[in-house]
Amino acid sequence: MAPTALLHYSLEMTFPFTENRKCETAVWRKSDGALIAATKGAPETIFAMCIFTDNERIKWETQVAELARSGHKVIACAERSITDSAWVGGEPDREFGFVGLLAFEDPVRKGVIDAIQNCREGGIHVVMVTGDHPVTAEAVAREIGLGQGNPKVIEANQLDALSQLEGAAALMSIDVIARAAPSQKLSLVRGLQSTGEIVAVTGDGINDVPALQAADIGIAMGQRGTHSAREVAAIVLLDDNFRTIIRAIAEGRQLFHNLKLSFAYLLMIHIPLVITAALIPLAGYPLLYQPIHIVWLELIIHPTALLVFQELPTNERLSLIQKTHHPRFFNLREWGVIGIVGVLLTLIIIYGYEHSLGIGHEVDHARAMALATLTFASAMLTIALSGLSNFISRIMVGATIALTLLLVQFPALASLLHLAPLHLNDLMQSAVGAIGIAMIVVFGRFRVN
Repeated sequence: MAPTALLHYSLEMTFPFTENRKCETAVWRKSDGALIAATKGAPETIFAMCIFTDNERIKWETQVAELARSGHKVIACAERSITDSAWVGGEPDREFGFVGLLAFEDPVRKGVIDAIQNCREGGIHVVMVTGDHPVTAEAVAREIGLGQGNPKVIEANQLDALSQLEGAAALMSIDVIARAAPSQKLSLVRGLQSTGEIVAVTGDGINDVPALQAADIGIAMGQRGTHSAREVAAIVLLDDNFRTIIRAIAEGRQLFHNLKLSFAYLLMIHIPLVITAALIPLAGYPLLYQPIHIVWLELIIHPTALLVFQELPTNERLSLIQKTHHPRFFNLREWGVIGIVGVLLTLIIIYGYEHSLGIGHEVDHARAMALATLTFASAMLTIALSGLSNFISRIMVGATIALTLLLVQFPALASLLHLAPLHLNDLMQSAVGAIGIAMIVVFGRFRVN
């Protein structure tokens, strides 16, 4: 067999891809001294640089559209020969011969469709911003469920016109932005922020850096992301998985909700505790709480607030939250529930204390009545706020009720605490009052998830 001659190519010059040119060109010198230019890039850019025969361009444009509709990223390739005398070092940009298409498929990761739906249910608007062809972007968007399967797609060069015509708020109706350049991604972020939206941006390349830096929350991909993207981002995903972002949002919302429940519990318990501790002696009655009673109560209240609500399990399904331009830790309804519970529990404790003294019981019995009411209320509020959804909540509720019965109903222990055992009807009265208080919290819909 005759030996095959191998051609050797040496690189003379490259013209890298830019957002304006949308192609990359290289000039090579063959071993025989001839020059050849090869280019690749967006099909519409490469087609404009090529010479086609009749109907040939239409055939390739149809092929590009078919590949794009099936979700493929399409790159066109072309080449041409150059004579030394004609080339002066500039980038060749015309009279190319079309070579063919490269079609790339990036399969949708498992769980992304469910994550997109979860975002929609949680009031999070997801916008896909890509440099791909609009048809490709629309096909992918339909596959992952953006726009509930009917996404609104525009090209990035339409953003300014849309904002001027309909205002920045119109950006919230867009699901996909195709053929986006870095500067246009940045404009999108700033436009959304101008409407009061909190914007999170995910990205992995250098062209994502301006948007990542301007976003309220920049999220870079840790595995395939560039060093620049990771440097400017506030968060780096180690697994490059969109679902991880959703889980992080769920964790954050749960943490905020847990704090709300903990503070609500503390307020609902401390309002009657403080008011009754001050009002009853001021009204001329014997001192209600002695130091040992305060120690007892705090041994119940603070472990409950610190342990029960920080361990509530996270619900990975995001619930819809009401958007407001003036967020508050508690809204008006929640403040109303806290106020009503605090006032009613105060009145129940005062009534039980005064009623016990009025029917001839000693102050030790009246104190036991007040303390039983307050501790039973603590247990019932814990049930109402936590839903007994974790192990520590069940332990704290059981321990609170058991400790109350132990310290109040056993005469030897009760006498050490300056208390007296309660009658069954007294215990029932305290328990019913505590359950009624808890029902206000339940029907007041304080526990929002």
